[in-house]
Order: sequence, then structure tokens, then C-alpha cells
Amino acid sequence: MVPAFFLLQSLLLGQAASSAVDQPDTAERPAAVTPNGHAILPGEPGSTQDKRIAGILPNYRTSDSTIPFAPLTVGQKWKIATKDTFDYPSYVLAAAFAGISQLDNSNPEFGQGLKGYAKRYAAGIADQDLGNFMTEAIYPTLLHEDPRYFRKVTGSVKSRLAWSVERIVVTKTDSGGSQFNFSEWVGNGTVAAIGNVYYSGERGFGSTMQRMFTQVGTDAISDVLKEFWPDIKKKWLHKKGATSNAD
Repeated sequence: MVPAFFLLQSLLLGQAASSAVDQPDTAERPAAVTPNGHAILPGEPGSTQDKRIAGILPNYRTSDSTIPFAPLTVGQKWKIATKDTFDYPSYVLAAAFAGISQLDNSNPEFGQGLKGYAKRYAAGIADQDLGNFMTEAIYPTLLHEDPRYFRKVTGSVKSRLAWSVERIVVTKTDSGGSQFNFSEWVGNGTVAAIGNVYYSGERGFGSTMQRMFTQVGTDAISDVLKEFWPDIKKKWLHKKGATSNAD
């Protein structure tokens, strides 16, 4: 599943880089906090962040760095991980990626036919679901880190692109400070190690590291999409409105 997912996000990244504008729409900012002082998550009342990018990719852990920082509760961290994990389009995508992996005969130890497809699908779901909970709930809770991606929102495309990629290395703490993103690296490393159980043909240090870096790279591209999606959406809506007016 991972190589196909990486390819899909690479294609979307190219679209983001070509479509984003230097002065984004600052109206795409959610309200900062709920009445009890905690952050509002995408999809909740008071937030203008889309809960999915292009209606497909989960976007439940996105916020803006331009608004006052509001911490997450432990329950909110687990809520983010749960929504990201059990959002139905991710399972549809996993089914498609399993099919592509079968056509490419990735992980040949899984075999072919319905049984081979089922193994690829199950392995992809395991990577996806374990990765979400490790990097968005378990380690952020233990290490007191904030699992959200905070959009830069303003500045040049180049500066925002650099910012989004850097979030793989730097994250916020529960107190609002910044530190190394241990949850991202330790979380994905843990999932890669667990993968040795079901990737019988790709065990050992080298294969484990490859799976970890692949997932970290995928998360970096996901952050880029989160950064530029509101700009892309605004551009699409602007074009759609202009076409409607012309008609």
C-alpha cells in the first residue's frame, strides 16, 4: 500500500505547488478555542478546516500557526487518531492500493489470488491504523507532544513548503513550545518494527528502516498537502464561480 500511496500524494503535491498562491485566504482559519479553553478540531462546530482533503484524505489534525495556541486534551489526541484511522475513504484507498501492489507483485511472499490480495490489504490496514495511533495518540500522550500539523498560512510558496516539510522534524509540545518530533520518528519506527511480524519477506534492520523512512516521507508530503489545500480549494471555487458567472 505504501508505495502507491506515496505516488498518489506526490501527484497531489505537484498540483499543490503549481496552484498555491503567495497570499492565501486567511479566512480559512478556525476559531481558536472552545468555551472550556481547548482546541477546536476540524469537522467540529466553529472550525472552518475541512475534515478531508479533496474529500478523500483525512485532515483531522490540522490547525493554523497564526491563531493563539490552544492545547489538546489526552482525549482529543485519541479522538484525532480514531477519526484519522476509521475515516471510511482511507479503507477504500487501502483496497485500491492493495490491488496495485498485487499487480506489481509487491511482497511476493503474500502470493496472488484472493488470498494474496487479502494479505496485502490486511498489511496495509495494519500499517495505516497502527501508524495513526502511534504517532497521533500513544506517543504524543506519553511524550506530551501535540500531534497536529500547524499551517504556516502566510508567506511565499517556498517558505511554506519548507515549513511543512520541517514539521516532520519539529513539533509543538503540550505547553506550546517546540522540540524534536519524537512521536513521528519513534512512532513510525515502532510500526516498522511491528511490521516484521507480517512482512515475512522483508525482515531485518534494513527493511525495517526502509519502511520507517517511507512512512515518514509519506507524512511529510501529507503535511505539504495540509498546508496548501485551502489555497487549492479557493482557486478551484474561484474558477468554478467565474465559469458560472460567464454562463
